Amino acid sequence: MPKVALPVNGVAGMSVRRIVTKGQQVGRTGGRHDAPGDSADDGAGGRGGGKSTRNLRGRAGRVASGGRGTGRSNKAPVRLWGHHAVEAALKNPDRMHRKLWATREGIATLDGELPESFTVEYCQPADLGRLVARDAPHQGLVLECEPLEDVWLGDVLNGDSSRPIIVLDQVTDPHNVGAILRSAAAFNAVAVVTQDRHSPPESGVVAKSASGALEIVPWVRVVNLARALEEMAEAGYWRIGLAGGADLTLASALPAGAVALVLGAEGEGLRQNITQHCDALARLPISEAMESLNVSNAAAIALYATASRAEAD
Repeated sequence: MPKVALPVNGVAGMSVRRIVTKGQQVGRTGGRHDAPGDSADDGAGGRGGGKSTRNLRGRAGRVASGGRGTGRSNKAPVRLWGHHAVEAALKNPDRMHRKLWATREGIATLDGELPESFTVEYCQPADLGRLVARDAPHQGLVLECEPLEDVWLGDVLNGDSSRPIIVLDQVTDPHNVGAILRSAAAFNAVAVVTQDRHSPPESGVVAKSASGALEIVPWVRVVNLARALEEMAEAGYWRIGLAGGADLTLASALPAGAVALVLGAEGEGLRQNITQHCDALARLPISEAMESLNVSNAAAIALYATASRAEAD
């Protein structure tokens, strides 16, 4: 069966399909597709999807320009690597794709055909390794693309309230955030909400750990997490903070209606101001032999418990 065409949104420029041999410089193709980082404004002629710029941020939302110290203040292109992350990004019509470095074997694994006009540079695996983080498992695919468009909290709260929201309080490890995005996609969460200044930027590490979920689950960044929790309450969400010392178990604290699961960073846990903006604190019934779980594991278990409650109802 022939492969379908991938919905690639390319930046206008020179189409290049060439093989890089040992000793050649990777990343220089001429035209507007210079090496990543040479120009932060290269290809800034808009992003795919034609999304409205209407402000839906509410009190907790982000300032439009990204703001001082925010996770998305840097609008430079991002590099994604690995089969699932790259394929999901290529399939996402809301992504603006710039260029793909790949081995021929990597291209063959993609579920779809790239348009002839899209910039592809064929490389050796060692050359790809120099484009990404040290020892990153690129699997023969490295994609440069624009960051995803901002998602506003108001859009999420006006959506399907039967699906849970995951709220992360100062979880900064990109591997954990990526893994939580993956679990959120698996258990049909409506969004992941983080604070701008205390969360990792969109990156190849997040995308690889998310295994494609970065393109599926809306990632909402807010300036003030406490105010965001207030808006969730106003929208009818029951806010449950996960805390190891809580009296209630998660199963007993889960309501019948809309729920927001709030998780803190490993070690520090939830900040006091955040716990004060939760309707209940609950714990996972783990063995006394272990003090705590990794935050991404805890999120997966909490999402499973929420999904099981919905099925039982």
